[in-house]
Amino acid sequence: MSTVVEPEVRAPEGAVKPRRASALRRAPVWGVRLALLLIALWVLFLARNTPAGPAISEPGRFAITMLDGLTYAGLLFVVASGFTLIFGLMRTVNMAHGSLFLLAGFIGIRMQQLIVGKTRNIAPDEVSMVAWVVPLLVGALIAAVVGVIVHQVFLRWNQGQELRQALITLAISVVLADQMLRMFGGLALTMVWPGPVTHFIEIFGQRYATSRLFMLAVAAVVGVLLWLWLTKTRMGMVIRAGVDDEPMVRALGINIGLVFAVTFFVGAFLAGMGGVMGASFSGAATGSDGAWLLNSLVVVIIGGLGSIKGAVAGSLLYGLVVAMSPAYLPSRYTFYSIIFTFVLLALVLAVRPYGLFGRPGTE
Repeated sequence: MSTVVEPEVRAPEGAVKPRRASALRRAPVWGVRLALLLIALWVLFLARNTPAGPAISEPGRFAITMLDGLTYAGLLFVVASGFTLIFGLMRTVNMAHGSLFLLAGFIGIRMQQLIVGKTRNIAPDEVSMVAWVVPLLVGALIAAVVGVIVHQVFLRWNQGQELRQALITLAISVVLADQMLRMFGGLALTMVWPGPVTHFIEIFGQRYATSRLFMLAVAAVVGVLLWLWLTKTRMGMVIRAGVDDEPMVRALGINIGLVFAVTFFVGAFLAGMGGVMGASFSGAATGSDGAWLLNSLVVVIIGGLGSIKGAVAGSLLYGLVVAMSPAYLPSRYTFYSIIFTFVLLALVLAVRPYGLFGRPGTE
């Protein structure tokens, strides 16, 4: 009787064994943990020749640096949350997001000048809360209207064609930049914080501006309202459903075009709101729109597309890295601090390729 010999099944060349693959997946996580541990040890005990000094011996400078990172993260969140709504939830590439940011900033400055009755040398004592809030709302509303026009006229008919949308919105941003240069000039302009929030408090012997804390509080309110809108209202549920399965939402008789128009309005409004806050924080200047578009992209990539929690996490990480890297690098090498932004991106993407709170379906 003959014996049947089964052929030997060989694994394809280059295949990784399951145990080895699992080890490879865990390697980046351990690497990130080790890097965080080394950074903590450096900041707490070893940063002798840095501008801030070791946190254990200079708690005031450490606290101020942390607050700088947190307050800057608040501004980043307001701008990036609008971007993640449009880009992450709607799959719409809006490269004019930075232009809407800058347009609202310039409009807010002009509106504040009209309310105060001066164009130069405006003191915080001359600016009431109304003279700051009204320009904020007007600038954000105009940016939102411009954003909806861009969406309805240029982007709605090529939904899903990301490259075409990117080219169209890049062209729109160039046009807007030229028009802002003609209308507002090439000099940097600054919006003044209202007098009631322009004070200083003392933290471990260091003075800190309360206007930055006010900016953080505004960002926190925006975050809570945005989360409630997306998770607790019918409109928010329809938006999330329309992103996941647009044909089914249309089959239920819901006007998905109107829903997406509202979403684009809110995203552009947040960009404008961030623009007015940014004009109060660091001024508005022609050319800064590109920098804030890049900031929004970095935050969304770190946090994950379409995730408000991701926008919060990405803003916090990015803001803290921007604030702490020049403070805790050796004094001779502080000009290398910009590199740590890319290090942060590399570390996050090594562990979470879709971002901290992203998922494959939100690509």
